[in-house]
Amino acid sequence: MAESNIPNDRMQDYDAMKTKCSTFLFTLLLVCLFTASEVYAQGYLSVQAVGVLPGNTPQTNRDNLQAAIDRMSPLGGVLYVEPVEGGYPMQGGLVLRRNVTLLGAHGPTGRGTALPDRSGPTGSLFVITDREHPFLTVESASQVRGIQFYYSEQTWNDADRIIAYPPTIQLATEQNVQGVTLSCLTFYGEYFAMDFRAVAPHICEQILFEHCYGYPLSGQFIAIDRCYDVPRILHCHVNPANMREFKRTFTRPVIDAVVHRKTFTYWIDHTDNAQLMDLFTFGNYGGIYLGNETYGQLTNFNFDCVGVGIYKTGSQWKNRNWQIAQGSIIANVGERLEDVHPILIEGKGHTSLANVECFSGDNPALTNLGASWDYITVNGEASVTLTGCRMQGYKADSPIHVSPTAKLHAIGCEDRDNNLLSY
Repeated sequence: MAESNIPNDRMQDYDAMKTKCSTFLFTLLLVCLFTASEVYAQGYLSVQAVGVLPGNTPQTNRDNLQAAIDRMSPLGGVLYVEPVEGGYPMQGGLVLRRNVTLLGAHGPTGRGTALPDRSGPTGSLFVITDREHPFLTVESASQVRGIQFYYSEQTWNDADRIIAYPPTIQLATEQNVQGVTLSCLTFYGEYFAMDFRAVAPHICEQILFEHCYGYPLSGQFIAIDRCYDVPRILHCHVNPANMREFKRTFTRPVIDAVVHRKTFTYWIDHTDNAQLMDLFTFGNYGGIYLGNETYGQLTNFNFDCVGVGIYKTGSQWKNRNWQIAQGSIIANVGERLEDVHPILIEGKGHTSLANVECFSGDNPALTNLGASWDYITVNGEASVTLTGCRMQGYKADSPIHVSPTAKLHAIGCEDRDNNLLSY
C-alpha cells in the first residue's frame, strides 16, 4: 500500500476531528432516543410505570395516578390500566384532566369478569372502598374506556346494608365540560354510576355515553342536565345480574329496595336534541325521565319491571317535543296499581310514539303487581300521537287516559284483546 502523503500534524488534526464528530453524533443519537422515549411516555403509558400497583394502598395508587394525569394533561395522551389479577385498590377523589384518556382492556362485561375461583372480578379494574368522594371527576376533552369499577364492600343480598356511595364518575362542576367520551365501562356495586348534572352558570356539551353496564343501588345510572349540544346515550344496559360470573347477583330484597327509591335509570333535563338509543333497564321504579326543558329522539329500548317506563314533561310548545319509537315496556312495580303507567306524559309539547309495545306481567325476581294500570296517561296540555302500538297486561277498562286539556290520536293500535283501537 502506498504511504500517505499527508503530513503528520495534518493527520493528527484529521483524527481529532473524526473523534469529535463521532462523539457529537453519538450524543445526538442519545438525545433523539431520550426525546423519543419521553414523547412515547407522554403519549401512551401503563399505570404501573407511574407507580399504580395491585399491592399498594388505595391512597398511594390514587396519588401516583393523579400525578401522572397532571403531567400528561398539557400534551395529552393515554394511561393504560394494565390488566392484573384482582385489580387495583384505588382511593376516590381523582380528577381526569383535559386531554387525558384512561384506557382499559375490556368491552362492557355484562355478567362480569371473574377470577379463577369466581370470588371477584379481575382485569382492568379499580377496586373502590372510599365512601366520601366521587371516584372520578372529568374535565373537557377526556375519555374513559374499557375499565371496570368494583365496590367490593357493597352488599348484594341485604337491603339494610346498602352503602350510598358518591357517584363513580361526575363532571367538574366549577367549569364548563365539553367533549367527554365514556365507553365500554362496567360498574359493580355502584350507588350512582354517572352524574353529569352541570350546575349553573356552567354547562356541558357533546357528552357521549356508550356501551356502559351496571346496576346502581340508588336506581340512578346516568343523569344529564344543562347539556346544550346533543348529549348521546347509546347501547347501555342496567341489570341486577351483572355480577353473576363472580356469584353476586342482587337478591329480591335488594332489588325491591332500589324500586322503593322512586328514581329513574336515565334522567335528562335542559338538553338540546338528545339522542337516546338501545337502552335497557330492569328492576327500577323509573325507566327514563325526559325533563321539562328537553327534546330529542328515543329509540330501540326495553324498560323491564318498572313502575313508570317513560315520564315525559314539557314547559312549552316550542322544542319540547319527543319522537319515541321501537321499544317495549313491562310496567308492574309500585305500591298502588293505579300509579303504574308504562308511559306518563304531562305539561306541554308533543310526543310521537311509534311501535311501542307494553306487555306487563309477573316476574319472580322482584315484588310486583303483575300488571300495569293502563298503557298511557296524558295530563296537562300535552298532545300525543300513537302509531302501531300494542297494549297488553293493563287492568283498567281503557288503556288510555287523557285529561280534558290534553289531546291524543291513535292510528293502527291494538288493545289487550287484539282489537283495533280508535281514539
